[in-house]
Amino acid sequence: MGDIAAQLHFDPADLTRLSSAVQLGFIAGTLIFAILSIADRFSPVKVFFSCAIISALINLGASINDMTFGGLMLFRFSTGFFLAGIYPVGMKIASDHYRQGLGKSLGFLVGALVLGTAFPNLLISIAIPLSYKIVIYITSLLSALGGVAMLLLVPDGPGRKQGQKLSFSGFLSGFSDPQFKAAAFGYFGHMWELYAFWVFVPVILKFYKEHNAAADYNVPLLSFLIIASGSISCVVSGFISQKIGVAKTATNALLISCICCLVSPLFFFSNTTEAFIAFMFVWSMAVIADSPLFSTLVAQNAPEASKGSALTIVNSIGFAITIISIQLISSLRTSTNAWYIYTLLAIGPVFGLVALSGNKETDPIT
Repeated sequence: MGDIAAQLHFDPADLTRLSSAVQLGFIAGTLIFAILSIADRFSPVKVFFSCAIISALINLGASINDMTFGGLMLFRFSTGFFLAGIYPVGMKIASDHYRQGLGKSLGFLVGALVLGTAFPNLLISIAIPLSYKIVIYITSLLSALGGVAMLLLVPDGPGRKQGQKLSFSGFLSGFSDPQFKAAAFGYFGHMWELYAFWVFVPVILKFYKEHNAAADYNVPLLSFLIIASGSISCVVSGFISQKIGVAKTATNALLISCICCLVSPLFFFSNTTEAFIAFMFVWSMAVIADSPLFSTLVAQNAPEASKGSALTIVNSIGFAITIISIQLISSLRTSTNAWYIYTLLAIGPVFGLVALSGNKETDPIT
């Protein structure tokens, strides 16, 4: 995004708006997909494939020469819109295949999401300078290949209920269940922190490097490694949940990430680069470890007939929350409060922990 801003002479302050445009598109897409019960009424695999191809094509629009800021915002919004048919629908497909051990399977799925999120940073970090257009071409190609792989290699799961009727309010039915509500609210608190952390990882690394002469690292490469390390914790948390339960594992991970928010200034002020980097890895692994587990709890407690729509609307609300936290940090962050501002991310985990503490039976299946 920084390269696009420089090439097209956009204001650097517009970068967070471009990131939020994708989120807004995803929110709009998930809301419409949920209202229309797309993932429940149609083959989830075909929905996934179609949206992967469409979003790949739209993503290419960001490479058009002499793009206006408004035009780029539209392309980013549209890309996010069709991502609504990939992430929550992918979880629906997994839940249809795995009646037991869903936490472990979603651990791998969300781990793949984390790698995909981190991947552009890896492309930027390689020794050969890449135009931002090349990055767009590669990510679009991978999106299309992912859709084709899903269509050819993954059938609809045996747990899928076919022929669901259109219900404009069916996606809200899960919220009448206290266990579903507790799991969803835990997820909302988690989302307040997650994407804001990911967006600001490169910013934090760059700021630390500028203020510590001894710090010598490749910011994009380290950003990739830090964010990508979360894929490991997703898989590990899935296996741990098999031993101690999904809800307990998710709660512990949310508590650890909350603590990381609160103690972050201690490590940001550290003159020991190794300690700072180690902390960033710990925070990155904690911040995402609970994500597949909250999705597991939502899926397990959702009504069978509207499971796909329930996952989709929870995603929609969760991503709406990410825009608020990202824009809040971006608007309040200054050079004088840069090391303290991220403690505000603890608001989400605290909210989630309170929601979970109010319901002790959010883990019906281990």
